[in-house]
Amino acid sequence: MTAWTGHSVLVVPVPELEPFVRGRWEHYEPSWVSSDPAFTHAHLTILAPFVTAPTADDLAEVAAIAAETTPIDYVLGEVREFPDGCLHVPPEPSAPFAALTQAIWSAFPHCPPYAGIYGVDPHVTLDQRSEAVTAASTGELLADALPARGRADRLELHWYEPGNCHVMADWKLGGGGVDGGSADVVGR
Repeated sequence: MTAWTGHSVLVVPVPELEPFVRGRWEHYEPSWVSSDPAFTHAHLTILAPFVTAPTADDLAEVAAIAAETTPIDYVLGEVREFPDGCLHVPPEPSAPFAALTQAIWSAFPHCPPYAGIYGVDPHVTLDQRSEAVTAASTGELLADALPARGRADRLELHWYEPGNCHVMADWKLGGGGVDGGSADVVGR
C-alpha cells in the first residue's frame, strides 16, 4: 500500500479496523502482510518514513515524547476521500494525533511526514478509489464497524519491507516505558 520499501514508520495501532484493513492488504499487497502477531495493519500514521536504522538515542527521544503524550480517546466515523483517491477515516478528535506528529517531527526534522509529499492529516487508510471502489461502497462494507470508538494508548515503530513487516519497538502513551523494558530494535 506504499511505494517505499525497507522503511520504518511510527504508528498508533487501530485494532478496531484491523480485520478490514488487513483484508485490503491481503488483496492488494500480500507480500506486505505481516506474520508478526503484534503488528497491526490498521493504524494512524504518526511519522513515515522514520529513521531507517534508529539509534538508542533516537528510541529514547521517541520514548520521552510518548511518555509526555496523554492517551487519546477517539471515534472513527465516516469514510472520506483525499484528492488522490485514498479512502480513509479520520479520527475525532484529530488534533492530538497531529500534535503527536508535530512533536516527533520537531525532534526529527530530517524526517518530514510522508517525505514532505503530503501534509499532516491524521487518518486510517482503508482503500484506494477505483471504478469498483468508492467512499460509499467502502462505507457500506464498514457499516457494522463504524462508528468505532477507540483509545490510542501506545506508539509503535513498524518496519515495512515485502516479506518482513514487523514491530520493532513500542511505547505506552503517558508513560510506563517501552513494553518489555527496552527499545531494542529487532530483526530486520
